[in-house]
Amino acid sequence: MSSQFARGVARGFGHVLRPYPVRDVPAGSMVDLPGRGATYVTDSGPKDAPAVFLLHSVMTTGLLCWYPVVPELNKHYRVITMDQRWHGRGIRSEGFSLDDCADDVVALADELGIERFVAAGFSMGGGIAQLTWRRHPDRVAGLVLCSTGPFFSTHNPELRAQSHRTGRILTALNKLLPRPRTGRLDDTSVHTSVWALRQFFSTPLWQAGRFGDELGEFDSRPWLNEVDVPASVVVSIRDKVVEPERQQLLLDGIPGARRFEVDGGHACCVLGAQFFIPPFLEAVDAVTEVSAVDSAT
Repeated sequence: MSSQFARGVARGFGHVLRPYPVRDVPAGSMVDLPGRGATYVTDSGPKDAPAVFLLHSVMTTGLLCWYPVVPELNKHYRVITMDQRWHGRGIRSEGFSLDDCADDVVALADELGIERFVAAGFSMGGGIAQLTWRRHPDRVAGLVLCSTGPFFSTHNPELRAQSHRTGRILTALNKLLPRPRTGRLDDTSVHTSVWALRQFFSTPLWQAGRFGDELGEFDSRPWLNEVDVPASVVVSIRDKVVEPERQQLLLDGIPGARRFEVDGGHACCVLGAQFFIPPFLEAVDAVTEVSAVDSAT
């Protein structure tokens, strides 16, 4: 394969999938979580505003999953993204568990001096957000759960083997992808696609089977009715990965949860993000408004 071929793949990715243009991506840094490890973190927006932790989906990174929404959210909130374990530049631990990921969120909040925060999660991140409340209820002021459910379902060894084979091919392709000639990105679909692909390839694809095993173990249905903080559920109505009926279970299970709809599929946070951003912002506002009233009474 040649670099010209790789550029063609990037152009095809941009033309067919049309990822949201990369704009105003916040700078980040590695942050050490004592006794746990170091992970890549961005911390942007007004420091005195309510804090929102954005928790990403499986096989992505904090920025790849959330970059379209961060600039808009920064107008009114302090916004934190982090790479979860074995994702991007996240902690490299012996194992991978969603419980550890949830505890990492609170460990990062400790390092940043944030006492209470809204946990917003997309897909896998929604499971981590739920567990963050479950394990640290005094730290979570509200939940925003997007394109996710109270359980995941993947224990198919054939799919995991296919992921490993695909991973080897994509890893080889990654070495050929062109790098931008300067440190800055413009808004062309090629540069956006290359940036997005590099973010994607920063997660070891051979870990896909381990991620699937852990997701398959998650099930919050036995304790959903105990959630006692404001919650918004952003339902992707064309989702074929976490079907809308499974997302609805969160609304049925969490007392007082509010529903917000996005006309999109499972990757709506990036592909068609223009439809995701407005309801997501409404969902965050709804949670923080109720949380503020509760704090004042």
